[in-house]
Amino acid sequence: MALKKLKPKNLWAVDIDKKILDKGENLKIIDKGYLNPEKPLKNSDLVIICLYPKDTLNFIKSNIKNFKNKAIITDVSGIKANLVKEINLILRDDLDFIGGHPMAGREFKGFDYASKDLFNGANYIMTPSNKNKSKNIKIIEDIIKAMGFKNIVKITPERHDEIIALTSQLPHILSVAMVNGCKVKNIDSFIGGSFKDIIRVANINSKLWTELLINNNENIIEKLNIFKENILKIENIIKNNNEKALNKLFENTRKKMEENIK
Repeated sequence: MALKKLKPKNLWAVDIDKKILDKGENLKIIDKGYLNPEKPLKNSDLVIICLYPKDTLNFIKSNIKNFKNKAIITDVSGIKANLVKEINLILRDDLDFIGGHPMAGREFKGFDYASKDLFNGANYIMTPSNKNKSKNIKIIEDIIKAMGFKNIVKITPERHDEIIALTSQLPHILSVAMVNGCKVKNIDSFIGGSFKDIIRVANINSKLWTELLINNNENIIEKLNIFKENILKIENIIKNNNEKALNKLFENTRKKMEENIK
């Protein structure tokens, strides 16, 4: 939907669900939908693969002969290090794969929850390599900005996975833990905005998040250990009834929020 606003010469979609493709055509979101990717791939200068990590790799593998000469390929996967490495091992020399990760989404999945405004003001992470052509990186950047993204960050795939373990994957783990730790009946009658904010992403796409967490386990375990250290620190302060220490911790946290998170 966001791409359609840019009025590309052709905007094609590939999916395994013909009903969704028909819906996209009828709503004029796409120019044409395909169950078989061969024809659109052979005629596309830019291919955006919106699949789970393993499926992204498998799609490129199975269609490696179908991509148009000198095509730019990018993805939206939430993990990067192993995926980028595996893709580059099988990529044709004339193709350019540039890893991407839009930091925007909803806790629900499927066509019916799509929105042309989803990316407005959001962050986008790119993981380019020395193999990528600078002109192709610029093309991706221009499209991203035109779709509504506010901030683009370029980092290595390894650094991406390290940071995402904290900013995306850890919050999902904590949200799931909060829901599973809730033993109160009729909880809706007792909650406010803060509880709702924390548990929002517990309405989780289990297949996707299982794959993301297992494939980034070392980084996630590191962030979980840091989190547990902070929880234990707060627990000990409360156990000792140390109001001064707790107040100081909260004040320092507030200042850190103001300085680092906008």
